[in-house]
Amino acid sequence: QPPSEKSAILRVFFYAKLKQKFMAQKIEQLKTTDLIPYVGNTRTHDEKQVAQVASSIKEFGFTNPILVDGENGIIAGHGRLLAAQKLGMESVPCLRIDHLTDAQRRAYVIADNKLALNAGWDEDALAVEIERLNEDGFDLDLLGFSDEEMEFDAQDFEAGTEDDQGKLDELDPKFVKCPSCQHVFDSRNHEHNP
Repeated sequence: QPPSEKSAILRVFFYAKLKQKFMAQKIEQLKTTDLIPYVGNTRTHDEKQVAQVASSIKEFGFTNPILVDGENGIIAGHGRLLAAQKLGMESVPCLRIDHLTDAQRRAYVIADNKLALNAGWDEDALAVEIERLNEDGFDLDLLGFSDEEMEFDAQDFEAGTEDDQGKLDELDPKFVKCPSCQHVFDSRNHEHNP
């Protein structure tokens, strides 16, 4: 075969393998009794955490399928299985991941948990979102934070003096145009009289 044909065949083969790795698999409903927890799972789940996951499933639904290998061995989702069992669920949504080698599967069991822990929080945005949920009357316990973690204090904040910030009543006006009536007004005094 000419080189261009051979490289085209190799590209097709490469993309077929790539597609096999990354294409969305079909979610299956499997019986909880058919799932096999990985004996080498390094992640632990105490009763409190399992109860939190169960509460989350009750509130939001089972939104994150359990990942299983070709023999129904759990790759990711041990805590979700325990929570489902606590809720008396007979079957759970599962995503079959059968393209991994044994070493890849064992490594992914660890990586799935650790990579999520490596993420940080935008604490300002988190505080705003939690406050909004609180104002909506949402049960904040469902978020999984402890009471101590929910205390967002402004440790580095020191109130400024009038000398630091200027007198608030001496602010320059900020004129804006009302899109409805085209009236121009000073938005700092919040008076809009068209």
